[in-house]
Amino acid sequence: MNHAVIVEAIRSPMGRAKPDGSLAEVHPVDLLSQVLEQLIRKTGIDPGSVDDVICGCVSQAGEQAGTPGRLAWLAAGLPLHVPSTTIDRKCGSSQQAVHFAAQAIMSGAQDIVIACGVESMSRVPMGSSRMGKNTTGARFDARYAPGLVGQGVSADLVAAKWGLTRADLDAYAARSHERAHAAQTSGGFTREIVGIDTPNGHVIADETIRPGTTPDKLAGLKAVFENEELSARFPHIHWSTTAGNASQMTDGASAMLIMSEQRATQLGLRPRARFVAFDVVGDDPLYMLSAPIPATQRVLAKARMQLDAIDHYEINEAFASVPLAWQKEMKADGARLNPRGGAIALGHPLGASGIRLMTTMLHAMEDSGQRYGLQSMCEAGGMANATIIERL
Repeated sequence: MNHAVIVEAIRSPMGRAKPDGSLAEVHPVDLLSQVLEQLIRKTGIDPGSVDDVICGCVSQAGEQAGTPGRLAWLAAGLPLHVPSTTIDRKCGSSQQAVHFAAQAIMSGAQDIVIACGVESMSRVPMGSSRMGKNTTGARFDARYAPGLVGQGVSADLVAAKWGLTRADLDAYAARSHERAHAAQTSGGFTREIVGIDTPNGHVIADETIRPGTTPDKLAGLKAVFENEELSARFPHIHWSTTAGNASQMTDGASAMLIMSEQRATQLGLRPRARFVAFDVVGDDPLYMLSAPIPATQRVLAKARMQLDAIDHYEINEAFASVPLAWQKEMKADGARLNPRGGAIALGHPLGASGIRLMTTMLHAMEDSGQRYGLQSMCEAGGMANATIIERL
């Protein structure tokens, strides 16, 4: 079997998904195109040697409807014979793109694959692809009567099931901003971020981090998903999820160059990490956000490892209850969990987040000399990907 290795991993700055956000005036194809162009430039590889470009994108509507990876590749002036496809595994889309890329290389079917992701949530709002229609159908609705709930309600269900209080969630959210700010001011994000040209100038830094965020300030925010009908259906919920302890809607793009270890050696490129194990699993769609727990258990079993052997845990902060429930269930060391902050501080550009997390994890492991990293992300429908990498 071929070993699949990571040669390069980069991301754009994270821009707030608002009309005045730093990346809001950049078309998502142009945003991803700039990241792909810089990935090729940084590595010096012949772009014509790339076998495929696998792109994560969730809201494949409007400006993101036209196979954005293919369009971005061509927009960068890169060879037209290189194909692309688009992956939608919801919030884990680009993590799944990484899995597919690495698996193609490990099988021997391909040698060099770029996994990438993009989401412009300011220009293509979350849910756009539903076009106002019922996406589930009568048979699904009958199985899950009286119906599933939105992800924010699922976040409160997770908090209730794992005994997490509003104070727990707010303290975690403040810590995410604190850690991200510390990483930003110390230069921890410098190597992983590539600048993006916009009509308003060159953007080189995340604009989502809020220094000085405290639990006391967050405690003043209103719980946003509470209503009488759901309170009657779920009387055990304490309604603790707010805009402050949830991920931020964000614009961003990310990309990773993956190849066989043999090809990297032939090209004189230094492999930075190898893939130890992958998994993807489904869980209760009502709770929606709890699947990182069984995904972690399964990927550790595949790798024949214990959690204590992992130096860095990257669990997506869709909502604060997600990593906290994972930490509580897995009895994990909080110091190793999202040590440079997560989506609460850095934002969550859906299709780009999987590679954003892995890029941050890889650079943090390199800076600290750590060996093993584990990443998992909750996904709509009650799914989660999990990946273990080893720094080389």
